[in-house]
Amino acid sequence: TMRLQAPQFQALFTPGLRSVAELFEKKNYELRIAGGAVRDLLSGVTPQDIDFATTATPAEMKEMFTAAGVRLINNKGEKHGTITARLHEQNFEITTLRIDVVTDGRHAEVEFTTDWHKDAERRDLTVNSMFLGLDGTLYDFFNGYEDLKSKKIRFVGKAAERIQEDYLRILRYFRFYGRIAEKPGDHEPNTLQAIRENAKGLAGISGERIWVELKKILLGNHVNHLVQLMYELDIAQYIGLPLDGNLEEFARVTKNIQNLSPKPMTVLTSLFKGKDDVTNLDLRLKISKEEKNLGLFLVKHRQELTKAPGPEPLRPYQDFLMDSREANTNSKILELLKYQGEEQLLKEMQEWTVPSFPVSGHDLRKLGVTSGKEIGTALQQLREEWKKSGYHMDKEELLSCLKKL
Repeated sequence: TMRLQAPQFQALFTPGLRSVAELFEKKNYELRIAGGAVRDLLSGVTPQDIDFATTATPAEMKEMFTAAGVRLINNKGEKHGTITARLHEQNFEITTLRIDVVTDGRHAEVEFTTDWHKDAERRDLTVNSMFLGLDGTLYDFFNGYEDLKSKKIRFVGKAAERIQEDYLRILRYFRFYGRIAEKPGDHEPNTLQAIRENAKGLAGISGERIWVELKKILLGNHVNHLVQLMYELDIAQYIGLPLDGNLEEFARVTKNIQNLSPKPMTVLTSLFKGKDDVTNLDLRLKISKEEKNLGLFLVKHRQELTKAPGPEPLRPYQDFLMDSREANTNSKILELLKYQGEEQLLKEMQEWTVPSFPVSGHDLRKLGVTSGKEIGTALQQLREEWKKSGYHMDKEELLSCLKKL
């Protein structure tokens, strides 16, 4: 057996975890770290959140924690067998081992078990099906650690069975492929076959769940390969992507933005030919208003809002921003520059502070311009002059300009 002694693992033993471990030990219930946190620890990554699994039933856990005066947080996980306890300012999510009795491709009815192997069997991918004892012992029933070391993404047992338990696992396969696999195209043929045959099941999965996975895929590695694959395997149409997505543009843009940390929507918009594609995505996935607006902005401006020839390449973007009456225009322009692969201009735009127009109506009244209408016209003319100067003219220069006008 393998025993993990990594510093990331040692660091988990907070006063809270020590207290939890003691309670379980006293009652002879087994407690282990489960799933994604084990995968992270074995990869030398500090896990963001840790799930625990136990042989104790929810009722037994409640009784044990209540007797010890531990606060329980009610977060509706109990019917799936999850109890959340709060100790030393830290939440611990602990789930009873379980077997799926009935699954409908979306959610499962479960019954509790004390068999670790059976619980591992109902998890999606081998790299997510491992447990780690609090003494560092690894429990790995499906060669997850070997797969992790050789960067292989495989379903636990038969791919088709795992997928039919929850069709979202198709997208989870892609997401972990983009996170762990070394190179594109390293899939087992029977896995791809199972995905193709079950793609239609994604039609029944809620848009919100799909969008969470899709966003992570868009920000992972091999994104161009994975999205092309979604089209080849006939998945795209069930998750809100356009039937005739622009895969050439997608390939070009995903190259452009590799190191520019784009928003997921920026990457995705390159598939779209027009605003209807954004609307259809929104209907299927219920994206946020901000995401929708960004998609519409990019589709509308990616062609004509481009850098100027000559010494001031950034001017068109600056002018657009200065003329814009909308909120968030600045962040949309930054995303457009990423989309266009303009790394240098992106840096300059991020450092540019929006200047404020130096002349007010008050200044004009001091000069004897009294009618509101005249003031409005004069300010408009001065604003134009100021813009022509690249926003460099100050109040004095602008007011002397006014005398000429």
